[in-house]
Amino acid sequence: MSQLQSYVRLHVIIFIWGFTAVLGALIHLNYLSLTWYRMGLASFFLGIYILYSQKERHLFSRTNSKQQWRYLIGGIIIAIHWLAFFYAIKVSNVSITLVTLSSGAFFTSLLEPLLFKRKVYLYEIFLGILILAGFLVLLKVEKINFTGVFYALIAAFLSGLFSVLNALYIRQQSGVQLSFFQLFYGFLFLSIILVLKGDLFKLPAPNITDWIYLIILASICTAYAFTASISLMKHLSPYTVMLSINLEPVYGIILAVWVLGDKEKMSSGFYLGAFIILTIIMLNAVIKFKFQKKY
Repeated sequence: MSQLQSYVRLHVIIFIWGFTAVLGALIHLNYLSLTWYRMGLASFFLGIYILYSQKERHLFSRTNSKQQWRYLIGGIIIAIHWLAFFYAIKVSNVSITLVTLSSGAFFTSLLEPLLFKRKVYLYEIFLGILILAGFLVLLKVEKINFTGVFYALIAAFLSGLFSVLNALYIRQQSGVQLSFFQLFYGFLFLSIILVLKGDLFKLPAPNITDWIYLIILASICTAYAFTASISLMKHLSPYTVMLSINLEPVYGIILAVWVLGDKEKMSSGFYLGAFIILTIIMLNAVIKFKFQKKY
């Protein structure tokens, strides 16, 4: 795959991710049911693909217990990430959730020193304080319910953690292999929670429209986008990927206003604050890249 093809594919995936938030708002299910259906259907679609793929079936025979524990941890992280993400959408809206979720790039820069054992740079702390100040301004301008922002921040942190861990794991495994097991274990994790709560057989049944949205969400927005994004880490630098992913809120907010209408229209102050936050996050990525090139 050429660099140009990789860039184009990356932006198609980011656009799809932006549409994921819109689907989450359109589907008439609570956040737990929505995440359970999403991970279960996505695991099913990937499983069907694997059955018809000689290459992927061969790779599956090489898995060991250490890799399975990694898949389990990753699956639990992504399940909790999506629970927090969809809950934030349900209690606030797509625009607020996506702007807050963009802080995942900042959390990644803080988690890397812990997992890669490098020192924390002062500029990262300073930019982090500016991002926090930007969120406080948004809360004041829009009088936003803090609950939605809080859970979106949890989702952002887990997104950063998940990205750093998968950047390590993808060096040793196939993207499809990694995606299937993480999605499947995440689905099992949620199923166990539902069994313990006694709610597994009490989940609300999706209507016909919800089923259509769920199939799109699980197949295109999850099974395809999830696997393709992990595989692209072999062809593009983490800097390029993280810098590009910061465009997800832009794509998502435009789609949300177009599809959901007045519910997603915010004040000019909100968009100015969101622009400042995204600019700081982009600046963090650029400074980090320049700093690493220098040293």
